[in-house]
Amino acid sequence: MSKKLFVGVLGLTLGLGAADAARAEMASPIILANTCFSCHGTDGQSAGAMPSIKGKPADYIATMLTAFRNGSKKGTVMNRIAKGFSPDEIAALSKYFANQQ
Repeated sequence: MSKKLFVGVLGLTLGLGAADAARAEMASPIILANTCFSCHGTDGQSAGAMPSIKGKPADYIATMLTAFRNGSKKGTVMNRIAKGFSPDEIAALSKYFANQQ
């Protein structure tokens, strides 16, 4: 096998492995939801002034997170937090909190 072909195959293999690792991390929305717990409660039911997100429709949560992420909705810390989530992570979080009963 030529050196260029070997390097190309190795790069592709490592790239696919990294993508699989990212998907594996994404598989658990509870890990992502840890970011939300301190303000919105561990099950999405806020005990304070922050809005509860427990049981809200997934589309609503995704819309709000996306709006915070792209800056069309202003917040105190939510804009910075939401920018850390990919669209797939926003979808996972939205489904997670929508399914909390």
